[in-house]
Amino acid sequence: METLKKFFPLSWKYAKEVADLVIGVIIYVVAAVIASAVIWLATLVTAWIPVVGGLVGIVLGLLGTLVDIYAIAGIVILFLVKFNVIKQ
Repeated sequence: METLKKFFPLSWKYAKEVADLVIGVIIYVVAAVIASAVIWLATLVTAWIPVVGGLVGIVLGLLGTLVDIYAIAGIVILFLVKFNVIKQ
């Protein structure tokens, strides 16, 4: 449980009230959107480089997937903590 608290601190911080729950979900979604936009921009900038652009695109695609998985997992854990499936 302590490991989850270290990786997803917002899920425990924003699980007290319904308004906090909404704020926590919004934070996770906005963070994922901003990270996706930055990754998209970095891919766009490096795409014109022949070999390196393809490799950077693959790495950034994997990074984008990890960011999305983190955001979804954070939202799921947030709801699980809110509804006492995972104890605080």
